Amino acid sequence: MTSSAPVGRSPAPGPLEGLKVLDLSRILAGPTATQLLGDLGADVVKIEKPGTGDDTRGWGPPFVKDAEGRETRESAYFLSANRNKRSLAVDLASESGQALVRRLAGEADILVENFKVGDLARRGLDYETLSASNPGLVYCSISGFGQDGPYAHRAGYDFLIQGMGGLMSLTGRPDEEGGEPTKAGVGIADVMCGMYASSAILAALHHRTATGHGQHIDLALLDTQVAWLINQGVGYLTDGVVPPRRGNAHPTIVPYNAYTARDGAFILAVGNDAQFVRFCEIAGRPELARDPRFVRNAERVRNRAELEPEIRRITATRDKADWIAALEAAGVPCGPINALDEVFDDPQLRHRDMRIEMAHPLAAGGSVGLIGNPLKLSRTPVSYRRPPPVLGADGTQVLADWLGLDGMAIDDLAAGGAVSLAGKTPDEGTGA
Repeated sequence: MTSSAPVGRSPAPGPLEGLKVLDLSRILAGPTATQLLGDLGADVVKIEKPGTGDDTRGWGPPFVKDAEGRETRESAYFLSANRNKRSLAVDLASESGQALVRRLAGEADILVENFKVGDLARRGLDYETLSASNPGLVYCSISGFGQDGPYAHRAGYDFLIQGMGGLMSLTGRPDEEGGEPTKAGVGIADVMCGMYASSAILAALHHRTATGHGQHIDLALLDTQVAWLINQGVGYLTDGVVPPRRGNAHPTIVPYNAYTARDGAFILAVGNDAQFVRFCEIAGRPELARDPRFVRNAERVRNRAELEPEIRRITATRDKADWIAALEAAGVPCGPINALDEVFDDPQLRHRDMRIEMAHPLAAGGSVGLIGNPLKLSRTPVSYRRPPPVLGADGTQVLADWLGLDGMAIDDLAAGGAVSLAGKTPDEGTGA
């Protein structure tokens, strides 16, 4: 059943409940990792720059609209990677702000940051400094190119990494079809780096349980992009042939592509020889499965230039719904190419709670729509406890919870400029 009403705490404690995460990251890679930790029950405190916050707060439209239809400072981009966090606005340019973060790091189990290499060391917020007083700290640094090497000083952005890491050389239509190197439609290099980061953090926590020692994790966007080239990358390392762009076609499986039916395109993903036989029977061309050029997948790959045009002539004779119904009934993998309205209305995804609603103080109607977490744990399910935070709105609560500060001490920090305790409101303008 889909979660159409705002959701709250899971009935069971999350597997990471009790862990404290100090999130000094912004944009997408780090926030993706820390949101996952938050969904699994960790207490995540997001440190943001007073006045502007995470860069993605201004990356819109779309922005959340208030009850009067006005744009707030809450962008959809920011919402996508920052639930289950509390926002504390700290001036890291000030010595008092740096001292405050050092105190918070002393209470943290995990710290995630994506500053340029050397920036936090100059502020006394590097792993060596913080681990001296908190030896159990798991400190994860995410950067474009890593903490060392000839590119370490460069800033890294997803688009650049998709290009430098080879993905764009594999994505897009072939040159002979008028194509060009093309990035993925989402920041997938950032997202995958965040996934690697969460795995590394959990591994380091397991090691800490056994030894009591934390450690420094050095993750680079470029490294992780190359790591998930997977079969294409190892294919090149195996035969030395640089793979071309093939559009929607698979490099080593045929037929495995988007095909045009009479009324639009659909996906046919034949994964083995038996499925190819069944496809040919449904297509009314059983002789194709007996043709020596096409009997085995390896031969179909070698002879794709002969087979693909024939399949396209066949698929053009029937509507895509007819193809999908007949192929599904025969156990031949196939499916539609959905736009996002169709994705979020899909009965399977609704059943799996991949669209959720969370209460939000600034949104018209009192809630925002978010993408659900795909992890389904039987004993310790994920939970959606906090909506993506308004900038700086949780400062008083965080400082009391983590450091035990009373109101006077917190007011002193604010008066000294270390923190900003005022959250953003709708009438402060748009994030543009």
